[in-house]
Formats: sequence, C-alpha cells, structure tokens
Amino acid sequence: MTQSPSAEILQALGERVGEVVAIAHDAGAAVLEVYQRHDLNGVSYKADYSPLTEADVRSHEVIATALAHRFPGVPVVSEEGAPATALDETVCWVVDPLDGTKEFVKRTGEFTVNIALVHRGEPVLGVVHAPVSGHTWYTASNGAWVIGPTGTTKLATRTPAPTAALRVVASRDHAGPLVQAMLQRLPNAQTLSVGSSLKFCLVAEGRADLYFRDGPTMPWDTAAAHAVLRAAGGEVFALTGAPLRYPSLRTLNPMFVAVGDPTFPWQAVVTDSSIIP
Repeated sequence: MTQSPSAEILQALGERVGEVVAIAHDAGAAVLEVYQRHDLNGVSYKADYSPLTEADVRSHEVIATALAHRFPGVPVVSEEGAPATALDETVCWVVDPLDGTKEFVKRTGEFTVNIALVHRGEPVLGVVHAPVSGHTWYTASNGAWVIGPTGTTKLATRTPAPTAALRVVASRDHAGPLVQAMLQRLPNAQTLSVGSSLKFCLVAEGRADLYFRDGPTMPWDTAAAHAVLRAAGGEVFALTGAPLRYPSLRTLNPMFVAVGDPTFPWQAVVTDSSIIP
C-alpha cells in the first residue's frame, strides 16, 4: 500500500513551483512553434470529436518528460497520456498540454498550458500559461501571482458591490442552455467571453465575478486554474454547494460555478428550479 505524502512533502513540492512554471514555459514554446506555422499540418479528432494537433502531443511530451525527471515517483495524469492502470491518485500531476485546442485551431490565441498538483482530490498547486500573450498565472505559498509584460503581480479577487453590474465570464465555445438562461435573467450583467482556462484567470484577477460552466469538463481542464483561483481568494463550487473536488481524475466534473468571493450568493444567480432538475 502506498504511503500518503506528508505535509512536508507537499510543502516541498509547492516550494518548487518555479520549476513547474519553467516546464509550462517550455511546453508553451513547443506549442507556439506549431502555432506560428502557416499550416497546422493536419488536425485529427478524438472519439469525443474534440480536435487533436501536433501541438497537443508535443506539449504533452515536454511536460510528461520534465515532470518525471524533476519529480520522480509522482504520477502524471494528462489529457494526451495513456490511461494509467492501478493508479494511486493520492497525489498526482494533472495536465492539459493544450487547453482550448479549438481556439488554437481558430488562431484566437486563447489557449493555455495547464499543470496542477492534486492531493486527495484537492488542487494544491497550479500553473496556467498562455503562450501567445506570455502571461503565466501560478500559485505560491503567499497567494497567487501572474507574470506579465510589466513584471509579476499578486492576484486578488473582488467582491461585487451590491449596486454594481455583475461581471460574468462565459465560454466562447461551450456556453450551454443553463448559462444562456442565467444571462437572460441578468440583463444588466457585463459579459466577457474567452476561451480555455483564461475564464478562471479573469475571476482570479478580479476582472470578473462569476464563471458558470454547464458543459462537460475533465479535471485536467480545470484543476490548475482552480488552484490559482483558490489561492487568489476565490472558490469553485459544484451546484450542490460543495467545493469542487476531483475524487477520480478520469471522470467528468459536475457542473460548477467559479466565484471571486466565496460568500457571494451565487446559487440565487445560477439556479432556476424550472430548468435545473
């Protein structure tokens, strides 16, 4: 039986987040090399009809190889990796080598490299890198930070003022009927549309208040940005009201709501008994 990692081991892993940021940057460079070509050299489609590109594969190879070298013994669960057998999911790296492949194919620039460390279903470290803009959001022992063109800035979520218009971020490609219904109930809301994990990052930066996802996602789609948002002061909830966790890393997430202020009464905003069974 595998022994659970101690708090000291988890802390040591967290203190090495700079190495994970460097790995994400290397993967982002591999993604950009493909992205900047005139021709993307063929896009294939997986069983769920989601696109797969050379950039997905190359980024996966960079990340999986580097994590195995730098953090031996910690399993890697990646969207593009082969399913592991008898996987001990007590502590794992959870990776989406190219989150927002549709945005990559459409050349919007709104795609990310996501690397998370998940311990007993809880995201405890996260790095989200946007190769086109060069921004990197990451967790640290003293909060969450973003590296941008002007340097490194600490992130802080915001609490919406009672009289201010709610700022809602929605998926560019995956806004479902419940999200559409919510937006109809909020005619004065300011709506921001963006792809990939950048939606969480807008909330973590205090530029948006709420992100409601009613379409299918996997842990690798969300865990890294989830960790960043929590470190910035926000939280992600399942519609039951419980904080979102990842008990199985290859099982679909439930619908969820990401908020900058965990005390915000989001259920009154997103829940409508006439459309949610």
